[in-house]
Amino acid sequence: MTTKLHWQTEGQGSDLVLIHGWGMNGAVWQQVLPLLTPYFRVHCVDLPGYGHSASIDSASIEELAHLLLEYSPTAATWVGWSLGGLVATQAALLAPERVNRLVTVASSPKFAADKATSWRGIQPRVLTDFQQQLSNDFRLTIERFMALQAMGSPTARQDIKLLKQAVLSRPQPNPNALSDGLIQLAEVDLREQLAQIQQPWLRMYGRLDGLVPVKIAQELDELAPQSQRQVFAAASHAPFISHPVAFTQALRHFVEAHDD
Repeated sequence: MTTKLHWQTEGQGSDLVLIHGWGMNGAVWQQVLPLLTPYFRVHCVDLPGYGHSASIDSASIEELAHLLLEYSPTAATWVGWSLGGLVATQAALLAPERVNRLVTVASSPKFAADKATSWRGIQPRVLTDFQQQLSNDFRLTIERFMALQAMGSPTARQDIKLLKQAVLSRPQPNPNALSDGLIQLAEVDLREQLAQIQQPWLRMYGRLDGLVPVKIAQELDELAPQSQRQVFAAASHAPFISHPVAFTQALRHFVEAHDD
């Protein structure tokens, strides 16, 4: 990975790193940016294989975390949405002195459901189906995933429209990155490492989320008792899109409460 990642930086204040989810790019944060930039210096990244970083090879979650740490501020609040939450969590584990606050949004340390441990999540067959569909029509596959992300939201149609606008505003994702991302969603499991995270950590959930069941919030209260959670009662998988003001207020309150 010799090509530099695409970053968009604007605003003033303490540093805030925003990491998008599977199939998306950094433009998903455009709607909430004007609410954040008066208070934070915001750094939005296009992950390898996505958006303006589409030509960069995709990588494992740990490699992604190392890569982002290489080009990110020396100390910042890291906000990871969905798959991006895995990357942010991994970075917090690798470099706690760099990730001085962690925020995961509609994310899980293990996205795939696991009958053996009664873990709630995405049914493995759903991820397998997406993997098979990618080779046939990866654009349609992304659109189906967008619909899943908005499912349950009172503003689902508008949420999907905003997600689609974000994806289409930048170069299409690399099919290899999409495939690798689905494998990460199916296989990565950070549950046993969560107790190592000692920096302030806010976990945000949408009560209506069909991909990351809100009930795992209670299980994570036990796996990561040092963290705190916020549940948006009327939100689905993308609360920063459906409820940008409430999302921003919760984020600001968390950062201010843990201001070094």
